[in-house]
Amino acid sequence: MRRLRAECPWKQEQTHRSLARYLLEEAYETVEALDSGDDAHLREELGDLLLQVVFHAVIAEQRGAFDLGDVARGVTEKMRRRNPHVFAETPGSAELSAADVNDLWMLVKGTEKDRSSVEEGIPTALPALLYADKVLDRLERAGQPAEVAAGSDDLGERLLALVAEARAAGVDPEQALRDAVRARL
Repeated sequence: MRRLRAECPWKQEQTHRSLARYLLEEAYETVEALDSGDDAHLREELGDLLLQVVFHAVIAEQRGAFDLGDVARGVTEKMRRRNPHVFAETPGSAELSAADVNDLWMLVKGTEKDRSSVEEGIPTALPALLYADKVLDRLERAGQPAEVAAGSDDLGERLLALVAEARAAGVDPEQALRDAVRARL
């Protein structure tokens, strides 16, 4: 990537902002590859997604901000902090369920993030179902479950009620809708 930045006029002109759309596109293409169940397709899309990470890291490196090694060290440190049941001496960690591990993750993450509001840190540009799911999750974790009007005439309220219903059933509403649409193709 350093050579490409040095010798390719298009890559020289790119910034974090100009590449944002490609990062998003590659993320969606990776999800599509996951849904396809095709390992070769997934491998290719993961490579394209990794290329975006490398591209952004090299741009940052050239500005003197950070490099790919810093990114890797940062995520390694985060995984160690957020998985004390694996990396620390935690009595009884072998008996933890997946739900317990998720609760532990959220507890550790909560101590790292000093949020001033429930919605802080939730990207508003997320797909609507995922955004609704995240907001409902945060409200529940904050002890403020949202009151959702299932019988409302308002379509948005009914959609939100369906997201709440999916959450209560332990179903990812985004994936459920994607699966239902694909089943009709």
